[in-house]
Formats: sequence, C-alpha cells, structure tokens
Amino acid sequence: MTQLARMPASFFDRPVLEVAPDLLGCVIEHAGVSIRLTEVEAYDGERDPGSHAYRGLTPRTEVMFGPPGGLYVYFTYGMHFCANLVCGPEGTASAVLMRAGEVLDGTVVARERRSARRRPEAAPVLDRDLARGPARLAVALAFGREQNGLLPVQAGCPVVVRPGCGTQRPSGTAFLVGPRVGVAGPGGDGTRFPWRFWLPGEPSVSAYRPGSRRTRAKGLDDASGE
Repeated sequence: MTQLARMPASFFDRPVLEVAPDLLGCVIEHAGVSIRLTEVEAYDGERDPGSHAYRGLTPRTEVMFGPPGGLYVYFTYGMHFCANLVCGPEGTASAVLMRAGEVLDGTVVARERRSARRRPEAAPVLDRDLARGPARLAVALAFGREQNGLLPVQAGCPVVVRPGCGTQRPSGTAFLVGPRVGVAGPGGDGTRFPWRFWLPGEPSVSAYRPGSRRTRAKGLDDASGE
C-alpha cells in the first residue's frame, strides 16, 4: 500500500469544527505505532468554557496558541497524558483532542506499552481497548512531555498525521455527534457544545460519561476541557 504524505499545515489552519470531523479516519503515527482516529473532540480556545485556553495564554497553553498542526500534550490528574492537534491560525488556541482510535500497525508494541501500566494480574488488553480513550491513545503512541510542541506538519517530525491510506472516512459518510466526555460546567452542555465526533459502529470508540467537579491536588495540572 502506498504511504500517503503527511497532512499539511493548511489542513489544520481552519475552524476547529471543520477540522475535527475531518480527522476521523486519519492515521497518526509515532514510535512504531499507527492509529486510525475513530473519535475526537473539538475545543475552541477563549470562546469555549471547556477549553484549557478559555482564560487566555498561560505557560501551559502556549502550544495551543502556536502554529496550526502543532501537537499539544498535557498531563492530567497526576497520572495521564492526552494529546491534541492545534487548529486555526497562529495566535488563536483551538485544538482537537484525539479521544480514541484503532491500532493499525504496531499492535504488539502498543500492547506492551499498555500492559506496562497495568497490574501483572490484570487481564490481557483487548485490541479494541489499546487506544480506546485519550490516555490510552497517548500511551500506545508513547506521547509525553517531550512531544508537547512538536509540529507533525513539518518534514522530519517523528509524529506524522496522514490521510487514512484507504481506511479513512469516505467523503460524505455520516459521523455521530454528542456532548464531550468528562467536561464539567458550561463546557459540558451538550446542547451548546455537541463537539464530540465519532464514527458509528467502531468498537474503539470510548464510552460517554458526564463531567464532574474534582478537587485539584496542589502542584498537579487540572483536567478541565481537553
């Protein structure tokens, strides 16, 4: 199968509500693992109370205000990393959270990474669960602080986002929409922000759960929004 070129910056330099559904079926690659995206969420920066960037530029959200196509990786609940792709022109702060996907290549590697984070007595990780949820997806792709700020649109970047090599969502194919997962407060209002997008019938899509307020431990990043 011919390997398609990486997505250009122009793909991401659009409104986040256009980019997010268009990412469904695209493939993200890093460190020996390739994942076809089946579920994403849109976050619209300072216009979105669910976004990390709702209150503007901070050291944590600086990457979100950077060039389109950048990788924003954040640490949440003192345990997990999650990854977003930055959208819109530089100076804005919209981004798409990669919520879940199907591992296409590197299944053994992804399973080893997931298993290393689990108790020895735990049951084997099912294929559908290798990247089912944003934290699992980040583990499978070996994303951490070192990848925050990388530009997958640039040649030579170790993270690549490609069209789906024949497995992407064909133009015009339906996708489903609903409230974002685990977002508390106004940003979790599914009527105002039905900004979760997923492919129907995909076993890798994560289960919906509403948001709830959590007490932020001193010194740990919060997890509101993305």
